[in-house]
Amino acid sequence: MRRLLILIVVILCAHNINAQLFSKEKVQNLQNFDKPRFSYGYILGFNIYDFNFDYDTNAYDPNGDTDFDFIDHNESIGFSVGLLGNMRINDYLDLRFEPMVTFNTRNLKFRNPAFTSEFESLREVKSTYVHLPLLLKVSTKRINNIKPFIIGGISRSINLSSNEKNPDDNSAGQFRMKTGTNYYEIGFGIDLYLFYFKFTPSIRGVFATSDELLKDNDPNSPYTANIDKMSTRGIFINFTFQ
Repeated sequence: MRRLLILIVVILCAHNINAQLFSKEKVQNLQNFDKPRFSYGYILGFNIYDFNFDYDTNAYDPNGDTDFDFIDHNESIGFSVGLLGNMRINDYLDLRFEPMVTFNTRNLKFRNPAFTSEFESLREVKSTYVHLPLLLKVSTKRINNIKPFIIGGISRSINLSSNEKNPDDNSAGQFRMKTGTNYYEIGFGIDLYLFYFKFTPSIRGVFATSDELLKDNDPNSPYTANIDKMSTRGIFINFTFQ
């Protein structure tokens, strides 16, 4: 499913670029659309979130045994809604603020032979992020009714479902995360100037730089003791309307 979504966006972008590059010059839609200093829009999209785990090798027994094994985790697809605030710097540079709310659910399975039930081994991690990215958009020259671009920047998110203040931990079935996370982001997209509005499909990689794991109260917890760092990585597939 993840590959299908990415493929659809890439094909859409490639088709429009090809059509514009190898066609005669056309009448440009929305010729003065990018002239104002400030512009606004809204965003709908999909997000694909996964976790990246770094393990503390000191937690391993020198004989090769461990208190618990690695964690099975798979990416999952959620959806996003947001707003766009764009400040034009010049014909090729824009500063963008894209506050979004993203929804996603990930499952973690702890492969510990001592766990005999799903209550012990499986944790459903529901996340509702208020995502606040500040991005620099670098565009090419407009070609007929398209303008490809690359985009990147930094962001901060607030996880409203983090359970950070919950006194219960994994021993009571509660997986806890830190509320605030920092990221860097990079991606690409294409502005399509339609007759009535500008439509922008884009793909962006999102990579957390801070540790999101809130460890269990027991320092020898079979869930969190050997995790050195847990951070989110993801892909945003956004459709922006201006």
